[in-house]
Amino acid sequence: MSAEGKTQLDKFKQAARDLGTDDDEARFDERVRKLVKHKPVEKPE
Repeated sequence: MSAEGKTQLDKFKQAARDLGTDDDEARFDERVRKLVKHKPVEKPE
């Protein structure tokens, strides 16, 4: 299936496979943090 024909779930599953994640929640969180950086929300003054 082409990248255009994949659903969001398929893309997520493929990304998880590429990262080598497993059912361990702590390991999953560790791997996801490498991908996603949380930017703090700036409070208006």
